[in-house]
Amino acid sequence: MKNKILTEYRFFMSMPRDMRLVLITNMIYAFVLPVIDIFVGAYIMRTSDNPAMVAVYQLCVYTGIPVTFFINGYLLKKINISHLYSFGMLLSGISMMFMMTLSVISMRGVAIAGLIMGASFGFFWANRDFLTLDTTNDQNRNYYYGVETFFYTITFIFVPAVVGWFLVRSTSLGWFDGNIAGAYRVVAGVVLLLTILSSIVIHQDKFRNPRQKQFLHFRFDLLWRKMLVLASLKGMVQGYLVTAPAILIMRLVGDEGTLGAVQSISGVLTAVMLYILGRTTKPTHRLAIFASGMTIFLLGALANQILFSALGVIIFVLCKVLFMPLHDIAYFPIQMRVIDVLSVKENRSEYAYIFNHEFGLYLGRFFGLVLFIGLAFYVSETVALRYSLVIVALIQMISIPVAKNVIKHVNKTIDEVKAEHPELSAPKLYA
Repeated sequence: MKNKILTEYRFFMSMPRDMRLVLITNMIYAFVLPVIDIFVGAYIMRTSDNPAMVAVYQLCVYTGIPVTFFINGYLLKKINISHLYSFGMLLSGISMMFMMTLSVISMRGVAIAGLIMGASFGFFWANRDFLTLDTTNDQNRNYYYGVETFFYTITFIFVPAVVGWFLVRSTSLGWFDGNIAGAYRVVAGVVLLLTILSSIVIHQDKFRNPRQKQFLHFRFDLLWRKMLVLASLKGMVQGYLVTAPAILIMRLVGDEGTLGAVQSISGVLTAVMLYILGRTTKPTHRLAIFASGMTIFLLGALANQILFSALGVIIFVLCKVLFMPLHDIAYFPIQMRVIDVLSVKENRSEYAYIFNHEFGLYLGRFFGLVLFIGLAFYVSETVALRYSLVIVALIQMISIPVAKNVIKHVNKTIDEVKAEHPELSAPKLYA
């Protein structure tokens, strides 16, 4: 076992240093993401008992992201990418602290906190995506995302369980004078410290900024338009999944302790499987991984719809825990490969595609959240939580043939670019 661990460590150390630093930064920040994804929604539900506030918060988060992508594009002309990246991480801690200090949870306060969190995600993801694109190539991206999703999955096992235990114990033992808001403030403080640590790591090397060409475009190659369809479908399921699981668990299962435990049940197996997939699979295996994730999500949604009970929710969350990393480990390398190819073909900055991709995601997220809010308000919360998840899962199955077509189109475009421009020196294109 020791030899196996040493072998994997040596393999990790054989990767480029800049790639390793980006990975380590993301590993530290991975301890923050479960708190933001799970417990912020639970905090709003506990203090307001209003699912609409959770949905409004997420809608503001998702609105802040593309706006910040736009602002970030201009700031990159003058500010080092490492500074903007670390600022995004720090801002997520600040957003949590802001919400936890609100004396009364109101729609306005939730909206402001959501916009701040959206800005933090915008700075984080915009610069993270470019750093990942710039420090990896098509041959090592399966490994990169395998390690990253492995660590994200581990933290989604460990962090929810610990935070859930802490929140429950603080109530049962009367810590903070029996006020759970005090316990949430402690969690927010730890989050802020972790964002500071991850910011220190990313400054251990000097990373280049994107080529400063125009990044705002309205016309793109057909291949990119197909990629935007895939992004919208991904965004749609994101928009639904940031709201529905927390509300389902609080309504049908129990408190935050149960919320953390449910998220942790299937995580160990998932994490090990993801690392193995990242270590052993090749670019040709991405579609099979992608399709497997989609199928698992559909099965989970069907279980929730048929049972609509604590057991159904647990099955659904287990499937969600498995689906999300499987989806990401296949989706992100596909996206990066498309950007590799089109940035050469259309002679544009890679950031132009990263920026535009966010609007494809936003369109899907907006639709997913509006669908949930509309059903919860104008039909019933039961319909929103029980039936529409199956509809969302069925729509997601369209992603499989779309992804297959995108991969086929990428390979065709590479051959075309090679034939038309044999003089080009583009290592990422030929990787």
